[in-house]
Parts: sequence; structure tokens; C-alpha cells
Amino acid sequence: MTDAAIPTPVSSAPLEAMLDAPSEPVQGMRSLRVLARLLDYPTQALQDACGELIEILNAERRLGAALKSSLMEWCQRLHEGDLLELQAEYVAMFDKGRATSLLLFEHVHGESRDRGQAMVDLMAEYSAAGFELDARELPDHLPVFLEYLSMCDDAEIGRWLGEIRHILALLTARLEERGSDHALVPLSLLALVGAEGDVEEHRPQVKKEAPDNTPEALDAVWEEEAVRFSASSDEDCALQSAEGRRLAERKHTVQSQPVRIMPATNTHHANR
Repeated sequence: MTDAAIPTPVSSAPLEAMLDAPSEPVQGMRSLRVLARLLDYPTQALQDACGELIEILNAERRLGAALKSSLMEWCQRLHEGDLLELQAEYVAMFDKGRATSLLLFEHVHGESRDRGQAMVDLMAEYSAAGFELDARELPDHLPVFLEYLSMCDDAEIGRWLGEIRHILALLTARLEERGSDHALVPLSLLALVGAEGDVEEHRPQVKKEAPDNTPEALDAVWEEEAVRFSASSDEDCALQSAEGRRLAERKHTVQSQPVRIMPATNTHHANR
């Protein structure tokens, strides 16, 4: 991949601000900010912060030892990896095709116009909580959503993760099928609500899916999409930019299940 094919990175906020926020309402949920950062486009700042990311993950007692170890080893690989190669891998994984989209509503509504109301509802949730977006990402971009969750209490985190557990399970299965370390993020979110087993039911489906990130598949998508010129098409284009459409909608279509964050364990594992 040439340098020209690699997009300019978009950061939700400085890493320092994300990791050192003094008003963290839930002890230990700084790990949600770490998981958000691990889904970001790789930058030198991310590589430089990997040591701190490892420390925060190591202190998270809600995740099991094996999962924490895998996350910390991934952080180490990020730190030591060639930045251009990491960026090219990210582009190939998330910017080609929709199967592994980090836009949550992509997996619920695809390109339908129903995503518009979902975006409005989600933004209303953010505003009510005093959470304002200051970057170009759309509100249902998973890293942005995790930033919001990091400000919530355990009950709210559990409610939201329960709402999107089906999306997280499918995304985990697809990323694992492609051999991506990024699968560890949705898997960790499922682990927080004791739902890791949800991934298993998606594996047969994922194994049968045709790749949607090949040149042939991408060309087919372009051929299928009609060019529209109207006020509604302008709205659609805005929604399709960078990230955004899908999870508040889920609240209107699926009955919420009571889900609790897994209790913290007392065991402490040495930092790797």
C-alpha cells in the first residue's frame, strides 16, 4: 500500500486528556478509554502511550487474566511495530468493506435512512449526559461511544453493552476470522457483562460470509449504489461520512435485557 492510500489520522481527543481525566466517575473504567484508543487509527502518539495503556489495563480487575494478558501483549506489539505497516493494516481492516465497520449502526441498518433517527437519539443521550463531540467522528463510532461509556456508572455501562452485545459478538467473530488483534476490544466489552459466549453463535455464519473487502467486492458495491441528487441524499451523504449511525435505534427495536458489569476480582497480576 502506498502512502497516498493511508488517510490522515483523526483523533477524538489528545491521548493525555483521555487517560488522565480527573473526573472519572467509575473506578477502573479508565480501561474503556484504553479500549477506545486501541480502535483508533495508529499514530506515533498511540505508540508512545502504550506503556501507560498497559498499566491501566493491568489495573483493571473486571477482566480475566488471560484477556488482560492478550490486550497488554497487543499493546506491546503496537509499540514495537512499524507505524506505516500498522496504518496500512488498519486501513485494510476498517476502511474497505462494511463487515468490520466500527460504526455500530452499520450492522443494524446498513445504508437505510432509518439510521438518521438513531443518530438523533444517540446524540440526545450524549447531550443529556453533558458529553459533547469535538471531533469529526459520528456519534456511533465505537471509540466515541466508549468515551461516552467511560463517563457512565456501572448500571448505565451494563445497560448499553447489553443493548449492543449482538453487534459486539458479530464484530468479534469477524475480526477473529481475519486474524485481527482488534477483536480483543469487542471481546473485552462482552467480557465486562459476562457475554463472551455470544461470539460462538456467530462463528458458523461468519465462516460462510464472502469477503467484502476485496477489489472485486468493492467494485460491486460502487456499481450497485445509485447516484441521488436531493435533500435526502445530502442527508445520507452526511451520515455516511467517517462514522455514525446505529445504536440508540436498537433501543426502539429490541427489548433491553438487564445486564450487570462483572464484579472486580481481588487478584492482581504483575505488569508485563
